[in-house]
Amino acid sequence: METENNLSAEGEILNEEEVKKEKLSSEEQEAATAEEEDEDEDALPHSEILDIFEEGLARLVQDPLLCDLPIQVTLEEVNSQIALEYGQAMTVKVLKADGEIMPIVVVQNATVLDLKNAIRRFMELKQQREGGVKHISWRYVWRTFHLVFQGEKLEDDTMRLKDYGIRNRDEVTFMKRLRKK
Repeated sequence: METENNLSAEGEILNEEEVKKEKLSSEEQEAATAEEEDEDEDALPHSEILDIFEEGLARLVQDPLLCDLPIQVTLEEVNSQIALEYGQAMTVKVLKADGEIMPIVVVQNATVLDLKNAIRRFMELKQQREGGVKHISWRYVWRTFHLVFQGEKLEDDTMRLKDYGIRNRDEVTFMKRLRKK
């Protein structure tokens, strides 16, 4: 009988502890909800957050390491610039027919396809910033133009740039393909 009383007393103690835990968890939930409401009241409008972000980004771009990046820089461009500084990437200068030189950043072991994709991304960002042509057919571009390095066409998309002998700051020409008759 005495063990039954002890068990029932232990059961009551456990039940009281569970009730306390439930109360605490509901109190914690209320506190968390109150904190969320406080955060919502303190939250800034999207436009103000965007302004703060752009100010911070402008200060970041003033850093000597990142000073040659545009004001409307993307995270991808910042990461590329940092990779350049650490020697994990290289700049390939792509010379267009109109004389414009596009500094394209690719990783050290990039393939021709990686270079083409980087050119595409560079041009898309440039168009967004300058408000030019909305859509470029890259299928058409690669059918009518090819990349040339020291007289050799970069035709194999799977081949690495290093295999063609392309190193950091080398110049690749963007040339129109000759029509076959």
